[in-house]
Amino acid sequence: MTIPKIALVLVCLVPVTLGPKEPPKEAPKEPKVTSLFSKDLPDFPGKEGLMLMVEYPPGSSDPVHRHNADAFVYVLEGSIVMQVRGEEEVTLTPGQTFYEGPTDVHVVGRNASQTKPAKFVVFLVKEKGAPALIPAN
Repeated sequence: MTIPKIALVLVCLVPVTLGPKEPPKEAPKEPKVTSLFSKDLPDFPGKEGLMLMVEYPPGSSDPVHRHNADAFVYVLEGSIVMQVRGEEEVTLTPGQTFYEGPTDVHVVGRNASQTKPAKFVVFLVKEKGAPALIPAN
């Protein structure tokens, strides 16, 4: 075999990439929800208070849901975007608050940043033993 033929065979064995290689797409990161505190509310028979910490990784969001509870949100760090059906979307930063009523459907809940995490506390007043989050359409 001649040198040009050997070179041609070797070139054919080398993998070729065309254009810049895209990094593999990551699956969206799920919010981390941690239960902080739960307490029966004796002045409201059948009700309990539940406090949760929600941590949104960059780019994270919630599915459409409801709580069947009074939900009080307080932002600790980062910025989050919230919206209940029929209301305007709002962007909240540390120290700001948000409220969802028992009949509200939470259509937008997401981290406003693709690069920084966000963290907030939610205090729910709900039926004792009822789930904190219910998927909705």
